[in-house]
Amino acid sequence: VHVVESGGGRVQPGDSLRLSCVVTGLDFNEYAMGWFRQAPGKEHEGVSCIGTSGSSTYYRDSVKGRFTISRDDAKNTVYLSMNSLKAEDTAVYYCAPGVVVDICHFPGGSWGQGTQVTVSS
Repeated sequence: VHVVESGGGRVQPGDSLRLSCVVTGLDFNEYAMGWFRQAPGKEHEGVSCIGTSGSSTYYRDSVKGRFTISRDDAKNTVYLSMNSLKAEDTAVYYCAPGVVVDICHFPGGSWGQGTQVTVSS
């Protein structure tokens, strides 16, 4: 399984970004997908997860109303649209397949290289 995240960058508070994650090596449409992040000195935390065919979604409280997760099974890609970004959103963002959507948990395996999001004025 190969996971490639992209779309991060350095932005100002209130700006927007859209992250993309392309996954190969598995039947993408059969896997729930999730976005996670790790801030310096902290553990990975689930940001948003989406079920197969977009059947269900999860957002952590701090991003509700600002972030939107979506998937394009034809492109083996999951997206995270992030609006009204805040300094506390600064982290390396990772995506992962095979998540537990209800609690947005990645049960195992390794992380990809991630994409850095820095929100700073």
